Amino acid sequence: MTTEDELRSEGWEKQTTYDEPRLSEMAAAYEELGLEVCTRPLDPARAPGCTACMAAEPERYRTLWTRRPPERRDPGGESPR
Repeated sequence: MTTEDELRSEGWEKQTTYDEPRLSEMAAAYEELGLEVCTRPLDPARAPGCTACMAAEPERYRTLWTRRPPERRDPGGESPR
């Protein structure tokens, strides 16, 4: 099971990949909406589209994931849409 599969099984939804300062700005915006936020290192091999600039400095980029907090999830663990 990949890291992405594991995160999805825990209810996380992949949002986007950024570097700073946008990463922190977007994380704060999602938190203001009441979502939990986590970031993971970029895996250029799994990123869609052109990632040449990201592949050159992968440590600079992180992928942002969000999920609803436990009290806002349904009993089956799924986040309602």
